[in-house]
Amino acid sequence: MFKDCGMAEDIPVPTLNFEYWLDKATKWGQATTLESQRDVCLHLPQLQKFLHEIYETLKHMDSIVAIQQFPLIGQLLGRLCWNPFVIGYDESQKTLMWCLCCLYSSEPQNPVELKANSWIRSLLCHLLSSSKWESNEAETSTFISTLGYTSADYYCHLVKNMVFSLVTELRRDQFNGLNIQGRVSASRVNAVSLFCLPLITLPDLTPLLETLLLYHGGASKEILSSEFLEAVNEAFLKKKISLPETAVFSLWLRHLPSLEKATLYLLDQLVSMQLNSLEEVACVMKDSLLPQAASHPAIFRIVNEIFKNALLETDGTPEVRTIIQVFTQLFLQAHQNENKQHKFPLKAYFPYHHQPLVTALLRRPFELPATHWSAHLKHISDMLKALVEDTNISSAADLFEIWFLVVHFGEWMDIAAEQLLKAAVEPDALLWLLAFYYCPQNENQQRTQTMVEAKAVYNHLMMLFNCIVLSVKDLEAAVHSIADTERCCNQHLITHLLTNFLLFSSGGHTIAQEFIYYITETADSSKEVCSLLIRTAYRINHNGEKTKRTVKLLNELLKKLAPKV
Repeated sequence: MFKDCGMAEDIPVPTLNFEYWLDKATKWGQATTLESQRDVCLHLPQLQKFLHEIYETLKHMDSIVAIQQFPLIGQLLGRLCWNPFVIGYDESQKTLMWCLCCLYSSEPQNPVELKANSWIRSLLCHLLSSSKWESNEAETSTFISTLGYTSADYYCHLVKNMVFSLVTELRRDQFNGLNIQGRVSASRVNAVSLFCLPLITLPDLTPLLETLLLYHGGASKEILSSEFLEAVNEAFLKKKISLPETAVFSLWLRHLPSLEKATLYLLDQLVSMQLNSLEEVACVMKDSLLPQAASHPAIFRIVNEIFKNALLETDGTPEVRTIIQVFTQLFLQAHQNENKQHKFPLKAYFPYHHQPLVTALLRRPFELPATHWSAHLKHISDMLKALVEDTNISSAADLFEIWFLVVHFGEWMDIAAEQLLKAAVEPDALLWLLAFYYCPQNENQQRTQTMVEAKAVYNHLMMLFNCIVLSVKDLEAAVHSIADTERCCNQHLITHLLTNFLLFSSGGHTIAQEFIYYITETADSSKEVCSLLIRTAYRINHNGEKTKRTVKLLNELLKKLAPKV
C-alpha cells in the first residue's frame, strides 16, 4: 500500500530477536501518541526484513517444530496483525499471512493444535476483512487520512493488494515448481483456502479463488480444504460469485461431492420448472456449465451415473428422458468445439457399449441429408435388435444399459416416429426401434405382439394420412383397431404416432385441437404429449425445416395443453 511513512531511518536491530520485536509490538499496541506512531514508522523497514527472515526459516519447518523452536512467535504475529501501520507497509501483510500459514497444522492431532488452527484462521480472516478493521477506525482514521485515502478506499486497496500478492506467490510456485512439495507447503495453501471461507462472495477475492482452484501441488492428496471447495461450489450454484470455466471444471474434478451437488441442483431446477421450450432447458443447462465440463470423461461419467439413477427412480418419465437428451446434445456440441489437442475420443464417454452402435447414434441428424435418415435409423434398429436378442444379454441390468444409451439419443427416436408417417419406408425396423424405446423390458414375444398392434394402428393412419377431410371418429377407429391400448408400451407408442399424425398429415390440423383432449385424458399423458410437442418444435427450429402450418399448430396445441400440465 505504501513504502514508508516518510520518516524511516536505518536503525540497528538484532536479527531474529523475538524478545526485541515482541517488546516493540507490545508498546506500539498500548500507546496511541504521535511519538509511538513515529517509532512504528521508523522501524517498519527493519520489521519487514525480520518478518521475511522468519518466513524463510518457517517455510522449511514443520509447524509443531516451529512453535517449539520459537515459542514467542504466536504472541508476536498476533500483535503485529492488529497494527494498521504494520499491515499497511509494503509487503508486510503478505509476509504475515505466509508466516501464519506456515504455523497452520493441516492434520491437527490434539485440542491444542485445533485451538491454534482456529486462532490462525481468525487472524487470516482479519487480515482481509475490513469489517473487523472498521471497529478500530477511530484509532486509524488519522493515519489513513495522512496517506490521502478515505477509509473505504484504504481497505479496498489493502484487500486488492493482498489478493494480488497471494495470487502472484501461488502462480510463481506453480510455474516454477518451487516450494510445493511436502507438508509445509500443503499446510500453507490449505490455510489460505480456509481463511477465504468468510470472504468467498467478496468480488475482489475472485482472482485468489480462481488461482487456488487451479493450483496443484505435488501432494498425493487434496491440499485445499473441503470446506473451501464446498463453499465455493455453493456460492457458484447460487450465482453469488462468477468464476471462469476452467476454475469451475477444476473444482468439480478435484471434489466429487461438489460435482454431484451441482448435477442434482441442475436436475431439481429443470424438473421443477414449467417446461415451455427446450431453448429454456438448454439455456439453464449451459448456464450451469455442466455440459461443457462433461467434455472431461471423468465428469461425464459421474453426471451420467446421476442421470441413470434419476431415470430409474422416476421410471423413465418423459421429462427426465428429455433432460438427458438435451444434455447429450449440448455435451456433443461442447465436445465438437473443444481444442483438438485436448479433445478426448468420443468412445471414451461410452467405453462399455457396442462401438458401431455408439458411432451410429452419435451422428447428429443435421450431419446427414434428410433423405438418408430412414436408412440410418434402420441401421441403428438392426444393430440394436441384434444386441437385444443376443443370448449373452441375459440380465435386466444389461438390457437397461443398452436402453439408457438409446435414451441419450432420443432425437433419433422422435425422427423415427416422424419418418414412419412422412417418408416411404419399410415400417418394421422403425416400429421395432420405437417398441424397444418405449418398453425395453419386454421379452421378444411381448415385443412381437406390440409390433403387431402398433403396425395395425400405423396402417390405419397411413390410409388416412393424405385425407384432407377427417373426423375425430376416424382416428378413434385407428386406436380401437387393436385389442389392448392400455398396456404401457402400446399407449406411449400409439400416442406418439397419433400426435405426429395430427402435426404432419394433410387433414390432421383440422381436428388436432379437438382430438388432442382424447389422447391427453390423464395428467401423465398430457406431460408426455407436451414433452413431445416441445421436442418437435425445438428440432424444427434447429434443423431449419420450418413449415408454417406445423409451427402454428405446435404453438396452438402447447398453449391449449399448458393448463393441463
